[in-house]
Amino acid sequence: MSRLIPVSLLALGLFTVTFAVNLQAPLYEVYAAQSDVGATAVTVAFAAYVGGLLPTLLLIGGLSDRIGRRVPIALALILGTVATALLVQVPSWASLVVARVLLGIGTGLATTAGTAYMTEILGASRARNAALVVTSATSLGFGGGALATGISLGVQGPTLLPASYIVLFVAAPVLALIALGLPRIDKPRPVSLLRLPVFPSGTWVFGAAMALAWSTTGMTIAVIPLELAANDLGGWTGLVIFLAIFMGFLCQPMARRMTNDRALALGFVLIPLGFLVLLVGVWLKVLTFVLVGTCITSAASYGFTYLAALAEVSLRAPDDRARATAGLFVYAYFGFSLPVIASGALADMLGLLSALVTFAAVQITVTAIIVLTWKRRAVPPAAAFDAG
Repeated sequence: MSRLIPVSLLALGLFTVTFAVNLQAPLYEVYAAQSDVGATAVTVAFAAYVGGLLPTLLLIGGLSDRIGRRVPIALALILGTVATALLVQVPSWASLVVARVLLGIGTGLATTAGTAYMTEILGASRARNAALVVTSATSLGFGGGALATGISLGVQGPTLLPASYIVLFVAAPVLALIALGLPRIDKPRPVSLLRLPVFPSGTWVFGAAMALAWSTTGMTIAVIPLELAANDLGGWTGLVIFLAIFMGFLCQPMARRMTNDRALALGFVLIPLGFLVLLVGVWLKVLTFVLVGTCITSAASYGFTYLAALAEVSLRAPDDRARATAGLFVYAYFGFSLPVIASGALADMLGLLSALVTFAAVQITVTAIIVLTWKRRAVPPAAAFDAG
């Protein structure tokens, strides 16, 4: 079997796993209304995804080293199907929380196994290419699910069984079987099933950047749609979530031609810039600014920062790629969840716009601190002394 076939099938499987993650996002408001809950509850349900994902990364991030890469990917596809079916059968806030936990577990299994598996298929010398394929497939999936549901609702009208859900129900089980039939290139090792993630030396700034970038993406996916709905722009939610990730995918080939450090530096500039533009759009109720700001933050989060960070940890941990990937996502998903929950609680107390302004102020401050610390550590002690 040529490399193209398993690479394509693996990429399609990873796309479908992440396609399921934000599939239900345009219906958050509907599920919340069914249970009569506010912004805090919506953001808690959104972040419940991390409640499933982080324990998976922390405790069994190296599972695929023991049992092989194929089973975790197939299991992730099935979990995505079960989670979505639960929302169809019992559409409520409680079901959304459970579904998001299941989706988090699936993502944790698939991303760690998939990154390592893709590198093994292409060869260690092409680790950066493997990272590009994985980030491209998952970026398209994360954004594509929300867009597909948004389009389905636009065509079908209000429904709790959009066509996008049906597509997942058909495709995911088939791809799970295909995943089990992919070639077994890896060599499972007799290691403990419970393996903690690793954090390769010198990669802290890439992890911190991922936390910062994905906190912005989390706000765009979870909180911005609430403000759009309040301004009678709820029909644009699917497109906003899609752009929040898709523009990053378009920037990945450009990021690939840059060094990881340069791509990271550009990400640090674009993250606060994009959110400020988005915030101005929300403040002035100008949809164009919201979309432009979303595109800029996407370029940072899923383009330059995501690819640079994933490539860097993969290169620095050639013998522990699955666990190193798990370590990177620990950073990312702490950022993805905690600020969103805090902003949801703040929104219930002070209003959505005040919560967004507060987040922007904290984001700019944290970005400045991380960049200054990074630059200081990058300067050799002798050079720093001479400069003084």
